[in-house]
Amino acid sequence: MVDHSSLVNTLVEKAIDKKLIQSSDRIYARNQILGLLDIANYQEEAARNEQDIPDLLDTIADDAVERGLIEDLLDEREQLTAKIMDVFISKPSEINEAFYRSYQDSPVKATDYFYQLSKDSNYIQTKRIANNIQFKTASSYGDLDITINLSKPEKDPEQIKREKEMKQDVAYPKCLLCAENEGYVGRIGHPARSNHRIIEVPLEDEEWFLQYSPYVYYNEHSIVFAKEHRPMKINRDSFARLTAFVEKFPHYFIGSNADLPIVGGSILSHDHYQAGHYTFAMTNAEEEFSFTLNDFDDVEAVVVKWPLSVIRLRHSNRDKLVDASEYILQKWRDYSDPDADIFAYSDDTPHNTITPIARKRGDLFEIDLVLRNNRTSTEHPMGIFHPHDDVHHIKKENIGLIEVMGLAVLPPRLKDELSVIKKYLLGEKVTVAEYHQDWVQSIKDKHKNITGQNADEIVENELGEKFARVLEDAGVYKTDKVGRQAFKRFLANLNEG
Repeated sequence: MVDHSSLVNTLVEKAIDKKLIQSSDRIYARNQILGLLDIANYQEEAARNEQDIPDLLDTIADDAVERGLIEDLLDEREQLTAKIMDVFISKPSEINEAFYRSYQDSPVKATDYFYQLSKDSNYIQTKRIANNIQFKTASSYGDLDITINLSKPEKDPEQIKREKEMKQDVAYPKCLLCAENEGYVGRIGHPARSNHRIIEVPLEDEEWFLQYSPYVYYNEHSIVFAKEHRPMKINRDSFARLTAFVEKFPHYFIGSNADLPIVGGSILSHDHYQAGHYTFAMTNAEEEFSFTLNDFDDVEAVVVKWPLSVIRLRHSNRDKLVDASEYILQKWRDYSDPDADIFAYSDDTPHNTITPIARKRGDLFEIDLVLRNNRTSTEHPMGIFHPHDDVHHIKKENIGLIEVMGLAVLPPRLKDELSVIKKYLLGEKVTVAEYHQDWVQSIKDKHKNITGQNADEIVENELGEKFARVLEDAGVYKTDKVGRQAFKRFLANLNEG
């Protein structure tokens, strides 16, 4: 028998502990939750149990299913739990006021406040994120981050059936990134956002907003998005907004996915960036050689030692960086080099674009311009500069901004598959998936003494090497001598006419 009074009391007290509400809000919050749960009775002296907020919400949702209040569908459970947490969260105007009061002390204090709120309110799914497998692995390019993504719950067959049965004529909110998601109750096929809040961050005299990702892949993984629902586009305005953001929040990096299919991210329909308080391997990668931009000779320009093709620019004046970045983008968009398999257009279809990343280092603004090309061929139908067939057993999805910087987001299937591989390497009689067999044999040939003590490390390092190969495939200029000569041809072109 579920003790409803204990559950509700514990949840309210946890919210007070986390300063989501004050003790004087206790009765109001309790009554709101009792109403949402259709519970008539409450014991004033209810005991408090030891569960934390995510576990309490799961228990409450289980009970709601048992009592027939909701159906046992992911979206209905999340709608209920988000409504419950919304009871404890201030209105958007009040949260924005609190954010900017903290900002007066420091940008760090402001983002710390909002990040903690987003976790405490269960908008950031901390319990699910804890399921992810994460580790670092050394490579010739630095320590790469590997994440096997286990945080997003799989939809059950009934949920999928409901989504298919529902008419898809609802156009509000227009997409998952629109500002209209703030406080949205949700529906089958569109996630609950009752406990979702966003921060106004005007950029270059335009309305933009900051939120955190519900499934953060790195510290303070945030999304910065335009109020206007419009497609992704990399242009001068992009560079201006990115540098304006790091001027406001110098402890954060910010970057954009490319704006073309294959080399872009998963959402190209809404103009947005990703930011955060994290140092990726690419950030600390060595600088391979410097070069001069004749038209911007006071801008420091280098090529980064990285599997993708990265031009890094620095200057204390962000306007100078914006000018130089726009110049390079326009030159790259129209640049072809048949010897390097780079063609800017197929008829009128463009292929060249840039993945840009901005940050501050002391008094200097810094922009990384990652050259991208999305052309396909008969040999590589998914993309010439995309993970090739021989690494698809590890990763075949788009290489977006996060991967570009050195963090692999790998599919959930790898958890069980890697466990089987380790057993096989240790001599157990298990069946390795056919698409892994060549890789596993190469591991056996390379490592003659695999034991229970070193198997995990060996497999993790080999996985890291595969991810490095994935990134090398995505580089338009390879890191060998021929590739660097081709890269220098483009750099020379920057100083021509």
